[in-house]
Amino acid sequence: MLRLPIVACFVLFASLADAAPFWGARNSMPVDTPPADLKPGEWIWGGDDRTAGPMAVIVSLSEQRAYAYRNGILIAVTSVSTGKPGYETPTGVFTILQKDKDHHSNKYNSAPMPYQQRLTWDGVALHAGGLPGYPESHGCVHLPTQFATLLFAATNMGMTVVIAKEGSAPVNVVHPRAISPIEPHTGAEVVYAPLADGEAFRWHPENVPDGPISILLSRSDRRIVVYRGGIEIGRARVQLDADTITGVHAYIVAKGFMSNDVAALPGLRMPKWITIGIPGRDEEAGRELDADTVGSVSIPPAFAEQVYPLLKPGVVLLATDARIDPESTGTQLQILNSDPPPEMEEQRKAPE
Repeated sequence: MLRLPIVACFVLFASLADAAPFWGARNSMPVDTPPADLKPGEWIWGGDDRTAGPMAVIVSLSEQRAYAYRNGILIAVTSVSTGKPGYETPTGVFTILQKDKDHHSNKYNSAPMPYQQRLTWDGVALHAGGLPGYPESHGCVHLPTQFATLLFAATNMGMTVVIAKEGSAPVNVVHPRAISPIEPHTGAEVVYAPLADGEAFRWHPENVPDGPISILLSRSDRRIVVYRGGIEIGRARVQLDADTITGVHAYIVAKGFMSNDVAALPGLRMPKWITIGIPGRDEEAGRELDADTVGSVSIPPAFAEQVYPLLKPGVVLLATDARIDPESTGTQLQILNSDPPPEMEEQRKAPE
């Protein structure tokens, strides 16, 4: 019979006592899941590339959700739990001051706060924690454990985090969309005017002279938007064929060129586009798009000529049915109730 030395037993028991619980879902929900449909502890992570441009996070206290953007485009969203009455999570623009994978609270009996990303020196942070479906923390932003792990790996020191709620921030920031409503380095609200009647496209590469490129296609708004360095540099109206693919899909420019020309863009030799496997679309990984699929989205030729030189290997395009224009509100987002059911009121008093 195996017997552990007494010292080893003490070490084992101490280790178990210090171990943090695992909060929330272990796997991402499909990327087509509407954020308002996420249950407490559920999250979506579409994938990330640290070299693809600046990252920023918006925490909506009103929705009890957090949104992560890379190079201006939404890559992840999660349910959260924020500060309860008397311990409210502050609103405003913050930056990550410190990262500690194995942090324990200095205030609350050394409670585990894994994958902590500190926002203030007096104790407000992003970290894995309990997610009952309403605000119940002592001011921190609780995240599902697996989401906190992924976010911890994706962020850099100094990254911008905006915490917003109804009445203290613009509506577009409290209820974010598929494209970021904030400047990634300062957290300031950015509002892009929609294309005017008769305006086919807008192109201002001088807004950001260099940096990684990302592209978003909104089928609902029939718009394509180009981001560089987290800032929009152009957008255009598009026309869609009746059989255009719907849902959320991600594509990346690969080396080489398509074997056939795209009929709608004569004279432009189109680079290869490869499908990225994302949650709910894993079986699509590695598929090469054909000319007919690319041609099902018609872009103004003059706009295409401007964008074409930027299509280097590694450029990502996200296609979605979500709306992006301010005047296009789409389906009203469900707001999670800040107050728990009466029978759960006592849970709010539990220590963090």
